[in-house]
Amino acid sequence: MFLIDFVVNKAQQCLKFKDIYDEDYFISTLEKNVRVVDKIPGYLMERYDNNMTNVHNFRVKAWAPVQYYRDAVLPRLLEERVIRISPFANRLSFDVPPAVQRLRCLANYEALRFSNPILTMGETLVARMKEHSASHGGKYVSVHLRFEEDMVAFSCCVFDGGEQEAKDMKAARERGWKGKFTKPGRTIRPGAIRLNGKCPLTPLEVGLMLRGMGFDKNTYIYLASGKIYNSEKYMAPLLEMFPNLLTKDMLALEEELDPFRNYSSRMAAIDYTVCLHSEVFVTTQGGNFPHFLMGHRRFLYGGHSKTIRPDKRKLAMLFDNLKIEWKSFKRHMLNMRSHSDSKGFEIKRPNDSIYSFPCPDCMCHVNRTEVSRSSSAT
Repeated sequence: MFLIDFVVNKAQQCLKFKDIYDEDYFISTLEKNVRVVDKIPGYLMERYDNNMTNVHNFRVKAWAPVQYYRDAVLPRLLEERVIRISPFANRLSFDVPPAVQRLRCLANYEALRFSNPILTMGETLVARMKEHSASHGGKYVSVHLRFEEDMVAFSCCVFDGGEQEAKDMKAARERGWKGKFTKPGRTIRPGAIRLNGKCPLTPLEVGLMLRGMGFDKNTYIYLASGKIYNSEKYMAPLLEMFPNLLTKDMLALEEELDPFRNYSSRMAAIDYTVCLHSEVFVTTQGGNFPHFLMGHRRFLYGGHSKTIRPDKRKLAMLFDNLKIEWKSFKRHMLNMRSHSDSKGFEIKRPNDSIYSFPCPDCMCHVNRTEVSRSSSAT
């Protein structure tokens, strides 16, 4: 077996890998398959004047086949002894030999575990959620809500249609994506975006959807989210419909969250842990967070996790139908929930991601019915 020294990627919001994950556990879990180091030996870096930018970087196309790594990357690695691959996400096809897929499963579902501070904080909030929901057997619903200002701005959707919203969104787009949305010839059609199911759901829409699906006002909900845009206005109806709604800021003391507060990745990791242990997980927008979480929950619960993935195209049509009666709306929502529940156990299709669909590739020899401390990671 050819042994490759793999350096843990540390560049993310000035955080090191070990600030998010348990680095020692990651290295030890993979040690029989891949040698992982957190620093390239000096005798190798001397060839590059100790400057990483002098190391050859492969810009690998997304979803590249294994053959590309054998034919193009490996020869250069053997020659140079050190290479870089950047960007690194999604650089390997899902159609790979079983041995490679097994290693991918090991890395994603076994080797990755959140660092102790994150894991401890997340488990503390899980315990508090179960304590709050003791009257419901410690069961709660987690909802991943993406209605932060940057998400609302990037979507180019229109919500209340007021002057202040337009002003806020214009400023947010310019801050985050200078010039991207004002290029000559670019046409933005909010109505078409909404009908295509691409607009983030508002807190009100999430509340109506959940009530229509049969979750009553006594349901305990954990809301995983960043700072909600215009939260005082938009969160009011959701809190009225679900008074037992809690967030990490409500469950934790201010000083408990202070070490994590300035890093969105660490705050998201805490949310991830609480969602992982919920009875039902509701996703309202695409992205890595819900996709990885769905796969992780399937892996842990033997494929039988309860996840609600609403049909947002259908939701847009229903919400925009001002003549629809509650009885009819509720029937549609119950059907949508039933469809999600019936797909709790899903087999990975050829082009599906194992990160969302771990069965059968990552689960054929593994029985995960109990959630353990060591598995609380992304």
